[in-house]
Amino acid sequence: MDNEPNARQGIQVISRAANILRTLEGHPEGLSLSAIAKNVKLARSTVQRIVNSLASEGFLIAASPTSRVRLGPGLVSLGSAAKADIDRVLLPHMKNLSDEVGETVDLSVQDAENMIFIDQVTTDAHQLRAVSAVGHAFSIYCCANGKAMLATMSDNEVMAFVEAHPIKALTRSTITSTEQLLTEIASIRKNGVAFDKEEHCEGVCAIGVAIEDPYGRNIAISIPVPTIRFNRNKKQLAARLREYKTTIELALGKGAV
Repeated sequence: MDNEPNARQGIQVISRAANILRTLEGHPEGLSLSAIAKNVKLARSTVQRIVNSLASEGFLIAASPTSRVRLGPGLVSLGSAAKADIDRVLLPHMKNLSDEVGETVDLSVQDAENMIFIDQVTTDAHQLRAVSAVGHAFSIYCCANGKAMLATMSDNEVMAFVEAHPIKALTRSTITSTEQLLTEIASIRKNGVAFDKEEHCEGVCAIGVAIEDPYGRNIAISIPVPTIRFNRNKKQLAARLREYKTTIELALGKGAV
């Protein structure tokens, strides 16, 4: 029992350090200590201590001769290891899923308002296939994997997200109404899968699920399908994707102590 206060304090420090690292995402030019303190709502002196510790591990480096800091090279190896871990665990399941349904299976990660495709399993089952290039970014509100990710947020968080990243129509089918998007997100939460019905690209539909990752990575798996084949197969695709979501999350350690 005597160690509980120290344990809580240690957890709090880790949480604060993580918030500081997240705050510096998207700021390659770095931020001042005062700016970081304002963003994470901590005293500048507290931020200074945490920044010094992160810098000693190479997770932060100086971005200017004054007081700006930015993300450091120490995070690169961690990021590469995390990507390798995702590949090691997920790719065999993605391959099995692709073989079973005879379609492409994509792996993506959220990056602000976009979903970035980071890996893919293709199939030769059909001459007509839907394939997105690895590294391609899709707006989160109009793709199946992105809408699955939005469904993990609260309605208030979704509304704040849409206010910060206004929706624009990419096709005639793109949902541009916040109310309609919230209605669809409610359906995704209920049914466990998200659909893209030619909302990002005409002639291509998709179905996707967000993966609950114990390490906090916002990842998703999706199956893009030419529209001509999608409607007659979507129930089967949804059923298989739900099953694989459960299998993958268990493989990643969901529920582990």
